[in-house]
This record gives sequence, C-alpha cells and structure tokens, in this order.
Amino acid sequence: MKQLMLLAGAAVLAMSASAYAEGDPAAGEKVFRKCQACHMVGDDAKNRVGPVLNGVVGNSWGHVEDYRYSKALLEGKEEGRVWDNETLDAYLTNPKDVIPKGKMAFAGLRKEEERADVIAYLSQFNEDGSTN
Repeated sequence: MKQLMLLAGAAVLAMSASAYAEGDPAAGEKVFRKCQACHMVGDDAKNRVGPVLNGVVGNSWGHVEDYRYSKALLEGKEEGRVWDNETLDAYLTNPKDVIPKGKMAFAGLRKEEERADVIAYLSQFNEDGSTN
C-alpha cells in the first residue's frame, strides 16, 4: 500500500512538472500583458508597483535587491523559499494562498494553461534581462 501511494505521488508530480515544460512562451507573453501594469521583464525592465521578474523562475523569494518587499515575502526568503514551478503555479492561481499578507493585489489566473504559459515565458529571462 505504501509503495502504491509513493507511485501515485510520483505520477502526480510528473504530470504537474510536464504541464510547466509544455507551456507556450509565445502564449505566455500574451497572458503576461495582464501583469504589465505592475511588472516588467527584459533588458530595460524596471521595478513598478511590483518587482522586475527577470530571473524569477528558480530564484529565491525577494531576489531583486532594490525592491521593497512585504514582510511576509521577506520571511519566506529567510526560510529559503524559491520560486520553483510549483510555487509559481500556486502563486499565480491565488497569490494570497501562498503569501496571505503579501502586497500582491492580483486575483490570479484561473486557467492552468495560462499559468503554464506565463511560467514558460518568464523562464526565458535571465536575471540580467537577457533571454535564453
């Protein structure tokens, strides 16, 4: 029984990981337009209401040095939290579920495909704004 549960858990992880790998960066660029009022990416990106999102995928919480993050997000940084695909997916679904006392006012992206596409789009950007 224990082995069966482990296999089921591994299957769920594999399916969720493949959803991110299959995201369409071009479609993600279109979905990212919903984020552009507060966030930027690319060579000339600057902080707005939200931080620059260059290099966010796989990076630690609060990695942009010149942005003033919420206390709750900084606590996550101190705990060693990382913006991996799973965390980004949960955050993009409903930011307040991941960081209840965070500054993000966005209601979230309800469609799994849109979240996968945005994650694929953001994955292209290195911390300096260049693309892979």
